[in-house]
Amino acid sequence: MSDKLVVAGVSIDTRHWIGGERVASPTTFTDTSPIDGRTLGEIARGGPAEASAAVAAAQAAFPAWAATSRTERARILHAIADGVEKRIEELAIVETNDNGALLRSHRRGVMPRVAHNFRFFADRLLKLDHEDFDTRGHTNHVSWDPAGPSVLITPWNAPLMLATWKVAPALAAGNTVILKPAEWSPLTASLLADIAAEAGLPAGVLNVVQGYGSEIGDALTSHPDVRRISFTGSVPTARHIAASAAANLTPLSLELGGKSPLLVFADADLELAVDLAVEQYDNAGQVCLAATRILVEESVAEEFTQRFIDRATRLTQGDPRDEATDLGPNIHPRQLEKIDGLVRRALATGARAVIGGHRADGGGQYYAPTLLTDVAQDSEIVQEEVFGPVLTLQTFADEDEAVRLANDTRFGLAATLATGDPERAGRVTARLVAGTVWVNCFFVRDLQAPFGGSRLSGVGREGGTWSFDFYCDVKNTVTAPNGWNNHG
Repeated sequence: MSDKLVVAGVSIDTRHWIGGERVASPTTFTDTSPIDGRTLGEIARGGPAEASAAVAAAQAAFPAWAATSRTERARILHAIADGVEKRIEELAIVETNDNGALLRSHRRGVMPRVAHNFRFFADRLLKLDHEDFDTRGHTNHVSWDPAGPSVLITPWNAPLMLATWKVAPALAAGNTVILKPAEWSPLTASLLADIAAEAGLPAGVLNVVQGYGSEIGDALTSHPDVRRISFTGSVPTARHIAASAAANLTPLSLELGGKSPLLVFADADLELAVDLAVEQYDNAGQVCLAATRILVEESVAEEFTQRFIDRATRLTQGDPRDEATDLGPNIHPRQLEKIDGLVRRALATGARAVIGGHRADGGGQYYAPTLLTDVAQDSEIVQEEVFGPVLTLQTFADEDEAVRLANDTRFGLAATLATGDPERAGRVTARLVAGTVWVNCFFVRDLQAPFGGSRLSGVGREGGTWSFDFYCDVKNTVTAPNGWNNHG
């Protein structure tokens, strides 16, 4: 069996990347394209042996990488960004075939953001500083010490962008990395290993291992030599990882699910509000931040709904490689079955499908963009994350009810607010439980900002200096006054 596969002319190594070398496994798993279900290739399927080898390689490489100057680490990260930019077209087409997201989005936004992730954290590293401060004549100096080997477990909905959102700050901090991509979309992580090696990243500083969470994932998260674990994914998996890491008290950063609201007040620009609502179908609804619960003030609900229908029914669903496509497929038959089951149960218990409510015509892994009304606040469809192109619409009478409905879930990842009143925006924002709130906009993300969730949406914050706080052991050194000869 070949160790390479070819996607749209791009050759990809299917083996792990450990200690600067390609490493095969005795078993493989099949990677398929959600576009048409075709097999892309057989991928090396790691387990405890590969996990141990990757951690050992990261541990061996750590002292030299941690001792590497900030300037040199930043230079290498910029070189990785250069490599990404040279291969944007290849990365875009591979990722579209692997996870089904729109090719035009990968070309224009996602892959350029991958390069930006490396450049931002390289530059942030060079500015990382805390002003010294005085305590009764003693000088306090804060420093960020690299923590050690870091396990990064990443999701399938934006594989390379979300992986490098973790990889870049971990490497900038001086840590070594073991990256485990999701088994439903592993290919661009393998290409990243090639790009990093070509950029001069020393062997063992970045390791990429593939496989299932129950096999290689457990071995990584329970390993006593791992110093940090960062995970993006579901709440049940996060609970499992936390339990696995507990024996070693390994610090965790968890970015988990969401059931975010979009609050539309009567004083909002309704055209803008409708645009914001339709935007929630981005990536076929497979966005953790998506505002899937639309809450509309009663007096404008009918007009809002009609405008939404007019806009949403003009969306084009189909092959994500086509420039005209707005919605591609969902990632996997299992995910499609989950989406369909949630909607069918909602319809069976009284919900009404204003649009959609079924799998898309033509078969495949496509689900029709859906809007459900007549849903109860305590219903499954309102409370559970769907992770597909399914929105619900509820109405509210006043500000207090809007906030109550918005906050009435187990989650707290994000919220979006549409209003023409700045004072109302301030009042409502202060009362919403969310890690990120957007006012009259959506998905505006700056790497300087803290990112994370409240409640079951996550633990911790990453982004800007918060990333370095997580990936480092932050140290305070206190020096006595009047020189170094206090004892004669």
